[in-house]
Amino acid sequence: MPDRDANGDLEIKPHQVTVNIESGVQPKYITKLDLRLIPLLGCTYTVLFLDRTNIANARIEGLENGLNMPPNGYNTCIWIFFIPFVLIEIPSNIIMSLRRVKPSTFLGINMLLLGIISTCQGVTQSYGGLLALRFLMGIFEATLPAGAIFLISEYYTRREASLRMAYFFTFGALGPCISGLLAFALRNMQGIGGKAGWRWIFIIEGILTILLSLFVFLFVPDFPEKTKILTPDEKAHLLQKLHDDKGAQKLDLKSIDWLKVLGDWKIWFPVLLFFCADISAASMSAFTPTILKEMGYATATAQVMIMPIWLTGIIAQITGAWLSGRIGWRAPFVLLGALLATAGWIIQLVYSQNRSLAVGIRYFSLFAMSAGTYLQFTMIMAWLTNNLRGRASVAVGTAMVIGLGNCANFVAANVFIKDEGPFYPTGFRTGLGLTVAGAVICVGFVGILWVKNTKLEKKRARDGGEDDQVEYVYQY
Repeated sequence: MPDRDANGDLEIKPHQVTVNIESGVQPKYITKLDLRLIPLLGCTYTVLFLDRTNIANARIEGLENGLNMPPNGYNTCIWIFFIPFVLIEIPSNIIMSLRRVKPSTFLGINMLLLGIISTCQGVTQSYGGLLALRFLMGIFEATLPAGAIFLISEYYTRREASLRMAYFFTFGALGPCISGLLAFALRNMQGIGGKAGWRWIFIIEGILTILLSLFVFLFVPDFPEKTKILTPDEKAHLLQKLHDDKGAQKLDLKSIDWLKVLGDWKIWFPVLLFFCADISAASMSAFTPTILKEMGYATATAQVMIMPIWLTGIIAQITGAWLSGRIGWRAPFVLLGALLATAGWIIQLVYSQNRSLAVGIRYFSLFAMSAGTYLQFTMIMAWLTNNLRGRASVAVGTAMVIGLGNCANFVAANVFIKDEGPFYPTGFRTGLGLTVAGAVICVGFVGILWVKNTKLEKKRARDGGEDDQVEYVYQY
């Protein structure tokens, strides 16, 4: 059971269990946690991406004509989703941190409502109705990815976290991948029930969200100190291991200096990194089907050719996370991802200027962008949680990175101007500039962490002391 400090606040404190975190030998219950946490929460992320990105598939199946949308109506549908998405993330994670809130109930309710609203996109009869539904979707989807990452991070040590983050983001990459396959199949439902094929894309994928919410209600576990999926000995072992790795964590949120948490530079650097990385994912999710179609591929072929692009991202992030977990570094992989994405953007920009590149080269650039982007996502989230202490900081930090980092979608939705297609010079210049800026920010973040660590080493060499998880060595 969790203990209380002198002020009565709940803490995770050490238990009388022998734990050797550095042995490299995983306790058997780790597999139990992996199987219970990652597939289910990962599937929620897959379905979220289906619901978020299927509008791109619906677009090339006739969405704009079907609802008589204005010239920039599609772009508005993209960015209006992210207004509530950005605003809700932080309060959502704070609510989920409250002692009486169960993650399964909180996430399940939000996913159920998201599924209902997503399904309604397939029956709306007006452009205004679609805008309203996209706005409501942003509210309920905002609670889910940050909440899932928050819960996962609470169960694993810093060394274990990167690979689990990769597994989780892998499910996210499956979203647009599966979306193309489903759209390819659902387009053949044209006319069934008197509905256009693009409507069935929204309806079927929304129903999938509703069905998955039932599993969230039933099987998502509580936080580690309250979990019922481990035996008492396994639970004590886990709490001891987490304490040794992260120190005593306050579980209640009272007496928290929220201004200090919100202004933490260790959160803001990953926020900026995620923003710069997400410009690639935001652009690809919204416009890759259209780009492929404009490259000369038929609509059906374009839907299918999206899949290997996202599969490349999956392979890159799992491989990177596995290597990162072995060597304990995050920054080199963030830089590598930025370089890969930069190469992809350069190819797109060259094409927009001379318009003479072969189709295959432009298609290859999408693979580079996918690999670089998803590699960065995993490493940035692991890097963030590795350098934070306390449930309040982790809850707010993950929410800020996912929420504010996704503001890149506002940029992507407004720089890929329909009248500039299929060359999109404004969009490609913006994507390249932000990706390069991300690499610069990464180097700067490493420099600051190195200076902080150097000062701490000198202080300990002079005064003695060891890593007490209050004043601790940062990971980079």
